[in-house]
Amino acid sequence: MPPKLIRGTGRKTHPLVWGFAIICTIIAIGVIVAGLVVFIGYMIIGPRVPFISVIYAKLDRLDNSQAEILQIQMSLVIRAENDNAKAHASFSDFNLLLSFHGVDIAELRNDPFDIPKNKSQDFTYVAQSTPIPLDPEEQEEVDLSLKQNKITFDLKGSVRTRWRVGILGSVKFWGHLDCQLQFFPYNGSRINKDCSTKSR
Repeated sequence: MPPKLIRGTGRKTHPLVWGFAIICTIIAIGVIVAGLVVFIGYMIIGPRVPFISVIYAKLDRLDNSQAEILQIQMSLVIRAENDNAKAHASFSDFNLLLSFHGVDIAELRNDPFDIPKNKSQDFTYVAQSTPIPLDPEEQEEVDLSLKQNKITFDLKGSVRTRWRVGILGSVKFWGHLDCQLQFFPYNGSRINKDCSTKSR
């Protein structure tokens, strides 16, 4: 006996389900379009991340005349730069630490500030240490630096930048500084030049 074809009565999709599916589709299309707009806008405008850099540094004083005691004074000029031709930039949480072989010398801070479009601003610091007691290993490092006529300091820290780029809206970015400043101890002039939060 041949099998009988059984036909189901079928269930219709509820209108609310259809409505929900349509809404999800519209949202997905909107997200894709927004992503394309942001990408195209980024490619056209080409925004650049504002950055800070050390443009001048001089070792004004290096006093190691007292046994196992070190005193340092250093002049620094740090430039905050906004290369965007179409956006103002704001800088905040500006905090840098100058140290010598793990011994903190000075903390460089700045209140929040703004940089206009395609402009820069220089900030001058005089970092002066209190007398720094040195252990025998640190004293040996200082003596070796004097003999080699090259002394190295660490400058580390970060700054927060914020700028608005057309339809892309507000953009925030943390810039991190981690570099070494090298000097000739006998005249205090700087040896190396590169020290910036700018991406390489």
